[in-house]
Amino acid sequence: MESMKSKPREATGSDLSEQIKAATKDSHVRAENTQLMLNYQKGQITQTQYKLLLCSLYEIYRALEAELDRNADHPAVQPIYFPQELARLETLELDLEHFFGPHWRKRITVPAATHRYTQRLREIGKNSPDLLVAHAYTRYLGDLSGGQVLGKITQKSLGLSGNKGVFFFSFPGVTSANRFKQLYRSRMNSIELTEQQRREVLDEATRAFEFNIEVFDDLQKMLSITEEASSGKGNDVTSKTFSSSPALQFALGVGITLATVGMGVYAF
Repeated sequence: MESMKSKPREATGSDLSEQIKAATKDSHVRAENTQLMLNYQKGQITQTQYKLLLCSLYEIYRALEAELDRNADHPAVQPIYFPQELARLETLELDLEHFFGPHWRKRITVPAATHRYTQRLREIGKNSPDLLVAHAYTRYLGDLSGGQVLGKITQKSLGLSGNKGVFFFSFPGVTSANRFKQLYRSRMNSIELTEQQRREVLDEATRAFEFNIEVFDDLQKMLSITEEASSGKGNDVTSKTFSSSPALQFALGVGITLATVGMGVYAF
């Protein structure tokens, strides 16, 4: 993909990447301090939590990457379209197969909040592709930053060897995360947007963070419910109970709006 020259701006603060960072600062801090993320950073991640995370991540990236692929030639998407370096869908499929086996697709349950997020991605992919810039930036740069730390935490906490189960955190096409993030920001800053479009992208970036804050909180509530449901039975809530328990299926589908977006610690 050929490099695009960035349009000169009056100050660094007028760059789109800097404006997104400023606009989402408060939401950024709130996301880092949700109970789920605080527990995760302490290494208090269970296999059940991680499997739920993978299930939702798969659906979110399936929607995001389908829309990026479909709009690859759109002038707002083309500069930040890096499928070989960034695409996460195949890595998630490997991780899901590791935990759920070859028929993992039949064992995934996607809760309401995940569905709402994917609906939003498909909606803007169809009607306002320039807004995909906000979601791609939020997801991919989070994965390349704090997500790398969470990968090591997950590996240690769950006793995983090599990349098995944690392929999601691996970016073999990126030799230097810092240099790539600089390139990504430069490409994003080169995108030609009207002032109205720019405001809409900034609003969408904040909206993306808010999606994730709700997701983290809802996941924590879901885990509390499953722990209560399993207490007294002498068994941990495992992936099997997650996929086959009618009571849990009902809670996931009706009573709880769970979604998981595991966005690292947002060290953009």
